[in-house]
Amino acid sequence: MAKMKLSEHKSTLARILDFIGVYKWLVALSLCLAAVYVGASLYVPILTGNAVDLIVGPGEVDFDGIFRIVKWIVIITLAGAAAQWLMNHINNLITYRVVRDIRTRAFDHLETLPLSYLDTYASGDIISRLIADVDQFSEGLLMGFTQLFTGVLTIVGTLCFMFYVNWGMAIVVVCVTPLSLLVASYIARKTYAMFQLQSKTRGELTSLVDEMVGNQKVVQAFGYQDEAQETFEEINGRLQKCSLNAIFFSSITNPATRFVNSIVYASVGIIGAFSAIRGVLTVGQLSTFLSYANQYTKPFNEISGVVTELQNALACAARVFELIDEPSFTPEDVDAVTLTDVSGKVDIQQVDFSYTPDVPLIENLNLKVQPGQG
Repeated sequence: MAKMKLSEHKSTLARILDFIGVYKWLVALSLCLAAVYVGASLYVPILTGNAVDLIVGPGEVDFDGIFRIVKWIVIITLAGAAAQWLMNHINNLITYRVVRDIRTRAFDHLETLPLSYLDTYASGDIISRLIADVDQFSEGLLMGFTQLFTGVLTIVGTLCFMFYVNWGMAIVVVCVTPLSLLVASYIARKTYAMFQLQSKTRGELTSLVDEMVGNQKVVQAFGYQDEAQETFEEINGRLQKCSLNAIFFSSITNPATRFVNSIVYASVGIIGAFSAIRGVLTVGQLSTFLSYANQYTKPFNEISGVVTELQNALACAARVFELIDEPSFTPEDVDAVTLTDVSGKVDIQQVDFSYTPDVPLIENLNLKVQPGQG
């Protein structure tokens, strides 16, 4: 069962990437802007460290050098901010265009579905797939674009800069980092099934509400209010339970990774302080490393939150793709007979009908209707 779920997970992700691939040039531009933003944010700590090294002691401060560095810090910060703003704008375009394409595909396919599908699934469940699930998917996809790109690039870029400044300290960071990855991946695997159950139960509740509210007069006429209330409370209780589990366990990811990342920061601070005392690092380089340690660990927290949203988004997208994958009704043959002389007489003999083979609906139906009979 676990392997099946993993294959479905990969299949859903692959189909989402196919929709995103239509806008590959926008994705490439977003990646370039993310690289500019990350490069600018990572170069500023180096300039800050250089400025710290120019402050040797009382009366030994190179103010001209510091002012030049501050000028460059302002320029690079503005360039990074502009790149980040444009990147977020492009990510919004990609996300909402992908969501528009998926929703349009689902709506178009809904018009070709056979009557058996519409009778099998409640209209509220279909509405939940097209509205609530797609909205949840768009939120997860947008967060993935805005934070996943910059997070991964920040991690890679920070490692490169740390190895450039001092490879020994960089190795310390690399050795502690896998703990954060293991914690985040373990929790993410466990929460996917919870989000999937939450999405399914939400659709069940939407179906009940849509049916009961849409047929309120019928419900009142047959005195079904109490039974409907009990059914609502039962489904709502299950939704409350599975939503609480999904939110609770997914929320553990961020505190867990923060704890591991605090270990990384403390390790850099302690080892860097001893290195500065021995003269291996300057005070400016130590401040640069501490800044990098903070920047390096922050993306893990953001990515852990993104992974949680992506789990929810994938679960919702799977329900939408399930609707899109439903087979359409069988079209008439090209050589089908066209009735031109219709008298209005209907004669049906021994007709059996059911939507699914194991659930009989109509058996041995015989019907004769003469012209003009109502």
